[in-house]
Amino acid sequence: MIEVVDPDPIWPARFEGLRREDAAALERAGVPVVAIEHVGSTAVPGLAAKPVIDCDIVVAAHHVRAASDVMVSLGFEPLGELGIPERWAFRTPARLPATHTYVVVDGCLSLRNHLGVRDILRADPALRDEYSEVKRRAGAVASDIDDYGSRKNAMVQRLLAAAGLSETDRSSINGNQVPSHRDVNR
Repeated sequence: MIEVVDPDPIWPARFEGLRREDAAALERAGVPVVAIEHVGSTAVPGLAAKPVIDCDIVVAAHHVRAASDVMVSLGFEPLGELGIPERWAFRTPARLPATHTYVVVDGCLSLRNHLGVRDILRADPALRDEYSEVKRRAGAVASDIDDYGSRKNAMVQRLLAAAGLSETDRSSINGNQVPSHRDVNR
């Protein structure tokens, strides 16, 4: 079973706290940032979600290493791309609430995926409510987080199509070779 909860009004404030800390550290280090985006289900008002804040730190490709070094200096543990090109994942330090933090290359498919799903769900209450129900059903029966993701995949593909991602992009996202959570503790 995967915990999927009702929307919590504190999620935007939690993200804002993370965004401020990350932005200040990146600025002190002189790392130019394109954006720090609240993505994932907690970024969508009214959407049921796992209580984990997802954060994309968007930089130019030549600033990935410097941005990653800053995240390590804040206590984040680097996990690499984890099968998703141009997106580097970090394990959250114990001092912070549960987050999924990524350094992503500006314009990359992973970022377009995150923003597309977020924005279509913010814009379309019917899709948002349908996705909430899919997430709740999947969470109630999933044996683990990998199974949960698999059970949501058809709906995610519909959301990506509604967000305007091409068949080629959707196929690429669907084909990412992400290691099992059993193999990589995130």
